[in-house]
Order: sequence, then C-alpha cells, then structure tokens
Amino acid sequence: MGFKCGIVGLPNVGKSTLFNALTQTASAQAANYPFCTIEPNVGEVAVPDPRLDTLSAIANSKEIIPTRLTFVDIAGLVRGASQGEGLGNQFLAHIREVDAVAYVLRCFVDDDITHVEGKIDPLADADTVETELMLADLDSLEKRVAGLEKRAKGNDKEAKEQLDLVQRALPLLREGKPARLTPIKDEERQAFAALNLLTSKPVLYVANVDEGSAATGNEYSKIVEERAKKEGAVAVTISAKIESEIAVLPLDERKEYLEALSLEEAGLDRLIRAGYDLLGLVTYFTVGPKETRAWTIEKGTKAPGAAGVIHTDFEKGFIRSETIAYKDYVEFKGESGARDAGKLRLEGKEYVVADGDVLHFRFNT
Repeated sequence: MGFKCGIVGLPNVGKSTLFNALTQTASAQAANYPFCTIEPNVGEVAVPDPRLDTLSAIANSKEIIPTRLTFVDIAGLVRGASQGEGLGNQFLAHIREVDAVAYVLRCFVDDDITHVEGKIDPLADADTVETELMLADLDSLEKRVAGLEKRAKGNDKEAKEQLDLVQRALPLLREGKPARLTPIKDEERQAFAALNLLTSKPVLYVANVDEGSAATGNEYSKIVEERAKKEGAVAVTISAKIESEIAVLPLDERKEYLEALSLEEAGLDRLIRAGYDLLGLVTYFTVGPKETRAWTIEKGTKAPGAAGVIHTDFEKGFIRSETIAYKDYVEFKGESGARDAGKLRLEGKEYVVADGDVLHFRFNT
C-alpha cells in the first residue's frame, strides 16, 4: 500500500515541473499557459529507503523492490472553479479520488512566467485553492441535508449519523474553514470519510522556490512554513526546477550535484517523508535470497492486516508472524543471528506492526 497524492495549484506555479521530477517522466506538459495539463497525469515513484540496501546486503538478495507512491498531476485551478470556471468540474472530481492533497505554491519571481493572479503571493494562492474546495463542499453538503433529514425521521440509523456529521461540518465551511477541522471521534472516521469532502483530506504545502533558495528557503517559503505551523500542517520547500534536473542525472552523479547546491538530499525524499507523516504510514520488510522488499501499511495495522497487503490469503489464513526489529536484524547480521540472540519473536493476531519490522508470515492455505 502506498498513497495517492494529488498535486494541486493555480496555473504556472510549477505543478507539472514538480510532477515530472517526482515521476522522472516528461508525461506532464509544463508550458507557460493555463490548463496545459488537460487530463490528470498519474505516475508512480519508488520510495527511497536506505534500509533496503542494508537489508539486501546482509541477505545477499538478488533484487530490491521498494514500495511505490502514486502522484496525480491535476489541471490548474482558477478562481470560480467551484462554479465550473476553467476546468472546475473536472478538477474537483479528480481531487475526490486522492487520499491527500499537495498544494504547490509559487514562491519564486520570474518575469518570463506569468502568474494567473498577476502577483506573487503564496498565501493568497493557497486561500484561492482552499476557498474553491470549501465552496464545493458547502454546496455538496447543503444539497444533502433535506434528503438526510427525511431519512433520519424514518429512523434510518446511517442517515442520522451522516446528518450529525454534516451538521458539524457545515458551520465550519460557512465560516470559511475546511472540513478537516470538524471534531470527530475515532469511530466516526469511516463515516466522515464517506462524505467525500474535498477539504477533509490532509494537506501538504509545497513551497516551490527558485534555485538559489533551494537550500535555505526565501521570504515567501518562510511565510508558507509559518502558516503550516499555525495549522498543525506540514510544509516542504522544494525547487521544482532543481528536482527536474536531478531526475535526469545518473544515480552516481546526484550526490555530487546536491552537495554543490548545499543540499543534503533531494526534495523528493523530503516530500515523501512528509507524505508518510501526513497519512500515518509505516514500512515493513520481507527479506530473503530472492528479494528484499518494502511494504507500506497504515500506522496501527495489526499483523494479519499487514500480511494481507502481500496477499489476501495471507490474512485469511494467518497463524503468526516471525518478527525481527530492523536494528536487531542489522546488529546480528540477519535472521540466523537474530534468532540465536533471542531477537526473533513469534507474534500473533493482535501484534501491531512497527516501522522497520522484518516479517515472515506463517499461514494456512
């Protein structure tokens, strides 16, 4: 399991350039005019994880298989999208299909690239995007109220639950606040997600800066970071132009290129880590002579559910998992050493898989 993240923003903020860098493809046309990306481009990118190389070296694996993330480059939004302006209806429909939304905000000055609003103001850009999504959510919920009230009067339990959630979300949206701020209990999360509200999705702010500001940020990106901090959100500063240059370099040249720019790592790595934090994802590994492989699960997933990510039969017939913590696998140089040191544990159905666990599942066929 990975996650599906929509890349959203006003036209000409660097969305498609960032998408190209992330997926290392040129399938998204980056051009200096609105709506150059007419249909959403979908790409997968491997999750960089140095632990894979370490585990593979210990086990002498023939192949390394990282987990993958899906990114969706969505056509540029403009003011009035919630009323169908530009590619409004398509834009909103595509956002409903993703798990999280990355707001790409223009934090660079370039007279050769026009800004659809005529000025560089990343917070205003974020507000434009968020406002359109909130207006669409408000319209969606207001249309549902009458039907839900009618069903609730007929003692429809599901309708009563949905109506309660709708009535909690509506005041926030009317005040210009996103639906993700709606107070809900853990047991209500699934029902709330079923409302499929655009502003209920987790948000990641991506400050797209000029090349010279990639390492330190600039006045615009710092404003974005301050906003994210106030909201309890996540912000990542990236130069999409630099990332697109890194993407085409051979692997052995990337480190030298990054060092020359005073960057410790590629922006992609930081973006993925931020995405993991945003959605509460963790990684476990399966290791053997054939392959070392990373698997992504939600934090809090129990062993049978983790096994089910590999194959549903593993979950249905789950007996136990042979479990070694990553640090123990490395310290004792593999499964045999960890077993001899008493670090291999047999875990049952209630075991919550931890990030970095090396697992081997036993199951009935």
